[in-house]
Amino acid sequence: MFDSLSTRLDKAFKTLKGQGNITEINVATTVKEIRRALIDADVNYKVAKEVTDTIREKAMGRDVLIAVSPGQLLTKIVEEELAALMGGSRVGINLSGNPTVILIAGLQGSGKTTFSGKLANYLKKQQKSVLLAACDIYRPAAINQLIALGEQVGVEVYAEPENKDAVAIAKNAIAHAKQRNIQTVVVDTAGRLAVDETMMNEIAALKKTLAPQETLFVVDSMTGQDAVNTARVFDDRINFDGVVLTKLDGDTRGGAALSIKAVVEKPIKFVSNGEKMDAIDAFYPDRMARRILDMGDVTTLVERAQEAFDQEEAERLSKKIRKNQFDFNDFLSQLQQIKKMGNIKDLVGMLPGMNKALKEVDIDDDSFKPIEAIIRSMTPQERSSPELINGSRKKRISMGSGTTVQEVNNLLKQFGEMRKMMKKFNSMSGGKKGMPSMNPFA
Repeated sequence: MFDSLSTRLDKAFKTLKGQGNITEINVATTVKEIRRALIDADVNYKVAKEVTDTIREKAMGRDVLIAVSPGQLLTKIVEEELAALMGGSRVGINLSGNPTVILIAGLQGSGKTTFSGKLANYLKKQQKSVLLAACDIYRPAAINQLIALGEQVGVEVYAEPENKDAVAIAKNAIAHAKQRNIQTVVVDTAGRLAVDETMMNEIAALKKTLAPQETLFVVDSMTGQDAVNTARVFDDRINFDGVVLTKLDGDTRGGAALSIKAVVEKPIKFVSNGEKMDAIDAFYPDRMARRILDMGDVTTLVERAQEAFDQEEAERLSKKIRKNQFDFNDFLSQLQQIKKMGNIKDLVGMLPGMNKALKEVDIDDDSFKPIEAIIRSMTPQERSSPELINGSRKKRISMGSGTTVQEVNNLLKQFGEMRKMMKKFNSMSGGKKGMPSMNPFA
């Protein structure tokens, strides 16, 4: 997401690079390019004009410091204004109530059911007990999908497949949650079209009857400006509390993310991409602004690492590194934990400058598979003592893993260099307890 916008903004900033000072002419040229970039990203024209007018006024009103170039100054101003455009600061969800009721609404195909499963998993990680309520009475597959997702994340699903009254099902689900002292009920509803009066009446009735603590409107970010217009119609009917942007990994220009807060005046609370149940993030406008400008999002990267990496495992690994005993079993364990953090390209893209570097590079979650296959084809003795792997063993490992001997050689070489680096680092630290972790994500 935002790849095209990031490229266009970078091009706009180049107008000011090398300039000694900010003038009305060079700022006007740059701001014009920024406005075009926003409009091409499907940002509402009025919103794009207002934000670029603000950027121009702020740029002309600031003096350029000796240590800061005009290009750097304008980049900082754009970062601030993009963050403000998307809400300024993080707005969390309301978890009061006994139980807390969260109503999920949105158009057909926006990803509501998948998001409901992700939200349940997210809340479960926050130490909240959760019940999923299957209230899509029109699509039998939706109930089955929610039940499957519930099983996947270890959350109970309340469903009445034969009942065709969504309001009654939701009320029964809440009663069920109260009986079992479940803290949160996530109500998954049917996808509807804004022009379908019967369906819109149903979601309005659900909102009125349940009086949920939180109503989230799920938006497919790939629909761009249409999503913003639809959100406005839904907000008029159900007055939702926040927006969820799904499918951020798709071919989307980002207009919905940039416009929706300004147009509907409701905050974006979550973003999600992919089908994995942990592919959900709380929305931070300032972090997203930095990612758009290819300045990275190290804070989110660290937070994901803290969630994925087990502290006891990290301490065990640290001891083995201090004793120069790091082996392929440890390496495989580290790969598994990195994969828990989410989409690999998304993770790398959180590092400053990497979006531009990876624009033409295809990185997917299958990137580690050949490495894992090679390690799993080794005997326990070979994993713990890689120096035992000779020519015949390499041939057997390559055949067992479906790779070439060259690929096995490359992995052994890279692993050997990594162990040398760890040994060198260990000797520099004196082998002391409490040495920094060699894990780049720790």
